[in-house]
Formats: sequence, C-alpha cells, structure tokens
Amino acid sequence: MKRVLVKELAQKLGEEVLVQGWVFRWRRLSKINFILLRDRSGIIQVSVDPALVAGLHISLESVMEIEGIVQQEPRAPEGYEVVARKVELLAPASGLPFNVNAPNLKVNLEGILDHRVLSLRHEKINPVFRIQAALVQSFQRFLDQEDFLQVFTPKIVGAGTEGGTELFSLQYFEEEAFLAQSPQFYKQMLVGAGYERVYEVGQVYRAEKHATSRHLNEYVSLDLEMGFIADEHDLMDLQNRLLAFMFSRLKEDCRQELRALGVQLKPVGHIPRVPLQEAVEILDREFGKKLEGFDLDPEGERLLSGYFLQHTGSEFVYVTDYHQDHRPMYTMPKKNNLTASFDLLFKGLEITTGGQRIHDYALLKANMEKKGLDPKDFSSYLDSFKWGLPPHGGLAIGLERLTAQIVGLANVREASLFPRDRHRLTP
Repeated sequence: MKRVLVKELAQKLGEEVLVQGWVFRWRRLSKINFILLRDRSGIIQVSVDPALVAGLHISLESVMEIEGIVQQEPRAPEGYEVVARKVELLAPASGLPFNVNAPNLKVNLEGILDHRVLSLRHEKINPVFRIQAALVQSFQRFLDQEDFLQVFTPKIVGAGTEGGTELFSLQYFEEEAFLAQSPQFYKQMLVGAGYERVYEVGQVYRAEKHATSRHLNEYVSLDLEMGFIADEHDLMDLQNRLLAFMFSRLKEDCRQELRALGVQLKPVGHIPRVPLQEAVEILDREFGKKLEGFDLDPEGERLLSGYFLQHTGSEFVYVTDYHQDHRPMYTMPKKNNLTASFDLLFKGLEITTGGQRIHDYALLKANMEKKGLDPKDFSSYLDSFKWGLPPHGGLAIGLERLTAQIVGLANVREASLFPRDRHRLTP
C-alpha cells in the first residue's frame, strides 16, 4: 500500500490508508489507545486497539507504520482520525535528553544545538527552516525573472576578498589556500565575462573570533551582481523590489509555518535611505547617542531602525555613503572620502551590505595600494579589468540573519541548521 501523508487524509474519508511517522503523543485507556502520529505534513489522531500494540516497546518519538481506515470523529483534533487495523514499530526511540513535544523546550540554546536532530522536530523550530527554504526559493525565482544567471563559484581561494585577516587557512597540496569570505571577485569577473547579471546562494566563511548573538563563522550568503548600473541606487531599487517579492511569496507559501510561529509579516513598501552622517546626527539628536568613527554599532542600528519604523512605518532602512576607511578596496569612491555603498538594516540588524564597484583598472589598482594590498596578489582578478568591465555593483544578504529577524529569534545560531561559531564544530 502506498504511503499517505497526514495532509492528504481529509480527502481519504472511508478509505484504507497507510501512514508513517513519529509518535507525538500516546494516551492509553483500558479499551482504546490514542496515538498522535506526526509526519512532515502534520499530526493525526490514530485510535488503536490495545491488542494491536501488546508487546511493542513504543515510546515518544518512536517511528511507526499504521494501516487503518480514515473515519470522521468530531472529538479528534482534525474532526477525523485513522482507526488502526495493523501496527508496526519501525524504530523505537530511547534516551531522549528532553521532551521535544512540550509546547516550549525547557533547555538552553547549547542543549538545543547539541541535540540538533531531535530539537529540529519541535513545533516551533521545525517551521523556521521551511521558512528559510522558501526565502531562498523566492530569491532565486525573482532573480531568474530579472534575467540573472545562477552561478557556483569556488569556496577554496588563493586570497581574501574583503581584506583583513579574517581568513580560515588550509593546506592545498603544496600551497596555502583559504576558505572564501565571499564570492565577490568571481561575481565581478562573471559580469565582465558577458553574463552581466549573476547570483549565487552559497556558504561563506569568516574567521572572526566573535561569540555574539549576531555572528556565525560559516553562513549562507545570498549574493547578486549586475552590470550597466548608473549608481548604487539602482541596486537599492532592485533589492527593494526583491524583498517585496520575497515577503509576498513567503506570506503565500508559508501560511501554516508563519501561523505556527505567530509571525505577522508586514508588506515591504518603499525603503527609506539615509546617509551615514545624517544617521549619526539623528542618533545624537533623538537619543543622545554619540558615535565615534565611521560606522554604526549594534545599539545604533537598533535605535536607528526604531526611529524609522516610528516615522515611516518601514521595518527596513538603507544607510548609505560609508567612509572609504570602512569599505573594501573594490568599492567605488565618491567625493569627501565617501563611497557608493550601503547597508540595509532590518528590525535593528544589518542584513545586507552592497554598493557600486570600481570598474576602472587603474583606479582599482591604486585603491588596492592605498589599502596596503599588493596588486600582484590579485593578478587574476585585476587582469580581468583590463579587458573591459562595465559599471557594476552588487550586494549580499545574510540568510540566517534575515530568517532570524523575520521569525523573531534572539540568536542567529537558531537560524542555522548546524551552526559553526567560535566554539562549535559538531554536530
């Protein structure tokens, strides 16, 4: 008999079916047992004659196969149930470190992550990654419609792309190599290869010794790059439409998951834009917060987001015109030592960095030297600019951060299936 999913049972009233899944609840009475069986699509009540399970060592989270008849039952949670005729225990469960079927897990985050396969079954954790998958699918769908090409670039590289020392090194035969900080160089070169518009969904690696609620050392980056732009505002316009599409699709495709997590999605309207210097002035004037240097700190991001939510109704805000000292060497410079770059804040957290790139060979080489980099270390990247690259730019969205902010998670590690951070290499 072919397996039937729980979500399909409403159309099978009066029919014999085979269901398979995990024991979510088991209630034993003298004349009847009730098993709540969970599969990937939902939970169904199964009524079982005690004789059918006699001698079986069934426990919560055991895997079972049940054949029976779908019948109406007003007292059942769904208004119908499966009346079992045959029961088979496929895999018993034992030694559960916590009750994964409790409404709220009474265990700290480290315990949740240590026992990830089990914790992912929880009704408030499992939907997070269905939402995350839907975000990636809609990201891809929108860019496909915009004539972008999906690409797959190397994750073992010979040099870092973002500058600094935040690189994981590894032995590559007789040479030293590194895990990629981003696909930045390859995105630009592929624009120059004639594809003009490219995107990638892939892991990136940052050897930052952080142990915060905001950082991962391996995360998924949603990257795009496009040629023939006028300036960085073309990129912000594109991302505004991209996010509006992603949120619209998420609301449509993940109704059940959003409802389970109590998430109310606001439509993405026009995203306001504020130069960094003006953002600093707002924080000083409105909150008495003074910033040193040329960047926002986490508190500044939260306060600025709250300000724009109150005054514009937008959960997003672009911060533009960052100083050259705080942007990589490939970022297009502007007057007054500023750059054609931006960050996007969402509910108080930076989720995107982007901007226009330098497309002129001489200017890029000079900027490398200005940043203390040796152009010879980037020869294969730099040479491609001799052959004609159009004005171009791009951006990268941190998938885990976007997921965490949508769902309302306190720690970005909760938005990673198997997070890699300063202290975690397993599971």
